[in-house]
Amino acid sequence: MIAGLALATALWSGVQAINAEARASYDAAAATLGEGQFDQLLPRSGEKIDQATYIALRRAGWQVSPVLEGHVRTEEGRVRVVGVDPLTAPGTIAPVGMQEDSNLDDFLTRGVLFAAPDVAEALSGVVSQRVITDPSVAPGVALTDIGVAQTLLDAHNQLSRLIIAPMQPMGLPDIAAVAPDLALQPAQDAGADRLTDSFHLNLTAFGLLSFAVGIFIVHGTISLAFEQRRSMVRTLRALGVPLTTLIGLMISELVVFAVLAGGIGVALGYVIAAVLLPNVAATLQGLYGASVAGTLQLRPEWWLSGMAIAVLGTGFAASGALWNIAQMPLLASARPRAWAVASGETARRLGAVALALLVIGTGIAIWGQGLTLAFALLACLLIGAALILPLLLRSAVMLADGQARSAMWQWFWADTRQQVPGMSLALMALLLATAANVGVSTMVSSFRVTFVDFLDQRLAPELFIRIEDPAQSPYLEAILLSEAQEVLPLLSVETEIAAVPTDLFGVRVGPTYRENWLFLDEAEDVWDRVETGNAVVVSEQLARRAGIWTDDLVTVAPGLSLPIAAIVADYGNPLGQALISEPLFRNLYPEMQPLSFGVRSNDPTTLRNVLTEEHGIPESAITDQSRIKAFSLGVFERTFTVTGALNVLTLAVAAFAILMSLLTLASIRVPQLAPAWALGLTRRRLGQLELLRAVVLAMVTTVLAIPLGLMLAWVLLSYVNVEAFGWKLPLYLFPGHYAVLTLFALLAAALAALWPAIRLARTPPSDLLKVFANDR
Repeated sequence: MIAGLALATALWSGVQAINAEARASYDAAAATLGEGQFDQLLPRSGEKIDQATYIALRRAGWQVSPVLEGHVRTEEGRVRVVGVDPLTAPGTIAPVGMQEDSNLDDFLTRGVLFAAPDVAEALSGVVSQRVITDPSVAPGVALTDIGVAQTLLDAHNQLSRLIIAPMQPMGLPDIAAVAPDLALQPAQDAGADRLTDSFHLNLTAFGLLSFAVGIFIVHGTISLAFEQRRSMVRTLRALGVPLTTLIGLMISELVVFAVLAGGIGVALGYVIAAVLLPNVAATLQGLYGASVAGTLQLRPEWWLSGMAIAVLGTGFAASGALWNIAQMPLLASARPRAWAVASGETARRLGAVALALLVIGTGIAIWGQGLTLAFALLACLLIGAALILPLLLRSAVMLADGQARSAMWQWFWADTRQQVPGMSLALMALLLATAANVGVSTMVSSFRVTFVDFLDQRLAPELFIRIEDPAQSPYLEAILLSEAQEVLPLLSVETEIAAVPTDLFGVRVGPTYRENWLFLDEAEDVWDRVETGNAVVVSEQLARRAGIWTDDLVTVAPGLSLPIAAIVADYGNPLGQALISEPLFRNLYPEMQPLSFGVRSNDPTTLRNVLTEEHGIPESAITDQSRIKAFSLGVFERTFTVTGALNVLTLAVAAFAILMSLLTLASIRVPQLAPAWALGLTRRRLGQLELLRAVVLAMVTTVLAIPLGLMLAWVLLSYVNVEAFGWKLPLYLFPGHYAVLTLFALLAAALAALWPAIRLARTPPSDLLKVFANDR
């Protein structure tokens, strides 16, 4: 029980530790940098703002605060340096704590940097300024006065952005009149938060599933323990021990075990989280741009939740056994037949509950909306399938029993049917673990196939070129048109379409779009209609959030409504996307100039050399498709490292559940096996049959787990993904993977059953003979 509960708590608390660390990093970033909290002014072109522009805004009465950002190289990688002005920054930004031997004068004049412990260590010896360790600073960031930052980054009289204070004087001039080179970026909406929340919700669901698998171990162990102790219960009650006292003592015993196991589990969870956290941090940085500390802190919210769930889980697991003791007549508790009847009745009740859950899940799938209901559908599906498993196993064993022709095999199947209640909880754990493996691996593999196709579609141009100065755009385009096979300028503007934040693109329709872009849904002559300015292509996110689809009219710009010609997938983008023709876009936004170009060429290497050597285009401005694709796939692989690790751990926990159940059953089953031994079955043969029984039950469970896992993948792709991210993924099947997974599950079950089988084969004959000397 302690081992099972500790493993279950370890997986849960490990996931919660990762989530707590990530959320603490988000809070630190928001508090330290004010990111997303305030409106900001950014340069329309280039990366820097001239300090004179900031001074002009201040003199005009605008309450703005300067920020300068850049990177300093250290031996352990780049550190992001953020310079702020503490005298003008909003009060919630940069809440660092000054140490006793430092003061504001140090910060403003001699220069002090504040950084998290790992960053402070990396900066020591690299910068001449004093570095103060402050755990509240965002991970990967060093905070300092803006004057010090300008010196460190060699950016004199330059700024990165201006933060606009929420409270401003009345009667201010228009920002565009004072600083026409700056663009207003409103406070960010919850788009990125929704994405990171969905990621953490997925992790939490995985942790809860792992904990549920572990609780099956505890439930099975407690049930089998009470099975072992039924004679003691009868004796104590016959001697006059009150039922309430007996149950109270058993609860106290369980609480002690739960606290001990919870402590071990939290410690193991810390180790699991420490191992997985770097990959989670890389995932969140690569996918969502969210920085997460790579080191783990012992935070009360996750280790207390680990202890609490260990105690509550034990109480839940023991409730059924305690209820049986409380309800069963005094003398009946010692009769094996009474316990078997109770188990059969319990299986039927669980089957009724399972059918109710599956009906509820069907209703949610048809009428439900929202991420919470999507996870409720998952819960109904998994719990319902687990609860109905004992009935399905009994049915399968009875079907095999009906085909048996010899006395030995009739006894084998009848004995197997009798063992189903004792092993059902461990097999439920195996069912959930295998289904989770099938479901998540199907989702990940489907995502990978779709993602690679998506990258091939979006990264069809062999080269991408980006410039900073819009004035250079016509000159660069003329060069590219003379040298390249096809030039695709990337024109875009941020707008709102159907009340959804959207990137509106103007595209030059040509062979690249016609030959490479695939649609989720489309009308006739998509690109012909787009090219003539008579239709628009929208992304799946925009279509689902706005409740629009192919052939619906949508307002693209004031006074311009176009029919939707096609719906295109745009995976990983929290915003909507709409595509119109380049001429139409230039009519709507004549001042916009493309800063990025996609370039088609049969020989991209030669073209790259020509552009850099003959036309002076910087090497850094040119990116080839293969590098972008490799980077994107690298982020993808890191994304699912955590779920892959949890899959392996969950399957290991399920195998451990089978081992514990078989070891506990081994001592109970001696009286049932002794007559078979006396009738001529050797101990070795009995051991082989025990091993065969475990493998057969595991095989039936695994076969049932595959369709359950596919249903799990379908819910994840068709419901959870749509609610969390706004897009739906196609479901692909991978029979080879399922076959390998089935072999692994059977191997895990066989290894778990091997030790009990060997113990049975080596049982001394004297122990078997003793069975006939008493009334066991």
